Amino acid sequence: MSAPEKSIYDFEVLTIHKEKSTLEPYRGKVMLIVNTASKCGFTPQFTGLEKLYRDYKDKGLVILGFPCNQFASQEPLSEPEIENFCRIDYGVTFPMFAKIDVNGDNTHPLYRYLKVQAPGILGSEAIKWNFTKFLVDRHGKVITRYAPATTPEEIEADIKALL
Repeated sequence: MSAPEKSIYDFEVLTIHKEKSTLEPYRGKVMLIVNTASKCGFTPQFTGLEKLYRDYKDKGLVILGFPCNQFASQEPLSEPEIENFCRIDYGVTFPMFAKIDVNGDNTHPLYRYLKVQAPGILGSEAIKWNFTKFLVDRHGKVITRYAPATTPEEIEADIKALL
């Protein structure tokens, strides 16, 4: 008998305060999982992500931000600095997590899973840049991957369809 397939809710993550958790608290919610950076041309997407979160959190949406410094060192800040930057500059209230790698030998297991479940263009698993987004339905199924240039506003209809 083979081991049961790992569910997205089983992955261990560290909160922005470096506390161990899993994605279990988000079971039953639509999740938009985003690798973020504070010094990126796409950083202003925090505004749209926060608007989506505020507009739909009571209907079951959660946005999960995972800072990553793998793209042109665009996330040089520490976790406390990231938290302050997101809150003060963009009013972010959605959950943020500790910095992770999304590519390479130290890829976080959650991102290994996401990349297999929703490959990019031509089946590529690599994350191309900051603000790549993964949409996950209420049952933990990874529905799709969005390119960094895809704005939160462009994703809204897909989110509404899952809520």
